[in-house]
Amino acid sequence: LSTKEMYAEAFKLRKICRKAVFLINDRLDIALGVNADGVHLGQDDLPYQVARRLLGEKKIIGVTVHSVKEAKEAQRSGADYLGVSPIFATSTKQDAGKPAGIALLKKIREEVSIPIVAIGGINLSNAAEVIRAGADGLCAISAVVTKRNVRREIEKFQGLFKNTARGKIS
Repeated sequence: LSTKEMYAEAFKLRKICRKAVFLINDRLDIALGVNADGVHLGQDDLPYQVARRLLGEKKIIGVTVHSVKEAKEAQRSGADYLGVSPIFATSTKQDAGKPAGIALLKKIREEVSIPIVAIGGINLSNAAEVIRAGADGLCAISAVVTKRNVRREIEKFQGLFKNTARGKIS
């Protein structure tokens, strides 16, 4: 998609997401253009400090991390949450990299206090394990959008957070 097409799509989504937090992945310019609630940055995107300066203090900034070192650095910088990825092998994003696994998720949870969102290869059969490892949220793209009733699939994942014992350190 061109930048103009991305903006038009994000603008439509912004209207739909009035009652939900609306974050834009990677594209600070689009986030600013549609007045999104924030942006999610990968390791190769704009530096956190630049995004914070441009977005201001009230917007949400998440950062993707692949190691304990990156997680601690993102928290020190001021990230509002971390995206840890990919937890498992995924075909949704071709350049996702090698799976980080549950062990890394647990180590990161022990070292940081900000929320963690796990992503990559997560489905209903492994999501409880991800939650027990310390994830505060998760993203399950193909496990949801490929289903006939997306809402019902999302509700199943939400139920896991209510019914799974958390292995978090308080």
